[in-house]
Amino acid sequence: MKTLTREMQNAITPAMALDLLKDGNKRFVNNLKVNRNLLQQANETSDGQHPFAVILSCIDSRTSAELIFDQGLGDIFSIRVAGNILNEDILGSMEFACKVAGSKIIVVLGHTKCGAVKGACDHVEMGNLTALLSKIRPAVDDETSTINDRNSSNPVFVENVATINVKRTVQSIVERSSILKDMIEKGEIGIIGGTHDITSGQVLFYE
Repeated sequence: MKTLTREMQNAITPAMALDLLKDGNKRFVNNLKVNRNLLQQANETSDGQHPFAVILSCIDSRTSAELIFDQGLGDIFSIRVAGNILNEDILGSMEFACKVAGSKIIVVLGHTKCGAVKGACDHVEMGNLTALLSKIRPAVDDETSTINDRNSSNPVFVENVATINVKRTVQSIVERSSILKDMIEKGEIGIIGGTHDITSGQVLFYE
């Protein structure tokens, strides 16, 4: 697998970028990882990087974007924070990735059985985690289909909240960044949400 160059990155459209991620996830699920010389890629990217995607995912140890999308060094920007929440620093990182470094797609990636989402569902308060979980709470409130057992003991409720949380984050990115919104409207970049099933490894994108 070749290391991405500026010319290769420029030739990738947002739709192509999504296909690259989908194809990589298929390889991961089927244990058919591409053979890469990572040391060579480290050398070839030492003077510059040209990632085609920026992925906001959870810190969960089972959800490494590079692994589940079968990507190498220099291929993607990976932003990781508990509950794949959004803040000013993350938005700034995305603006850098797309406007300055040329990435073609933003992916907000949640995952099944998310501990941060469970914490928000249970109204957990603990140190600095309290402020982080408060950013997921609107998704808990927006889940109106569940009447009883609105807590982490209800797996359906948890997954519904996780999906809503991803979709809210996608919407917030567009609403809070005029730079990214303008690029999306011009077709220069794409944005999409998805969920990684930690049992099967499969990523479901919300088309």
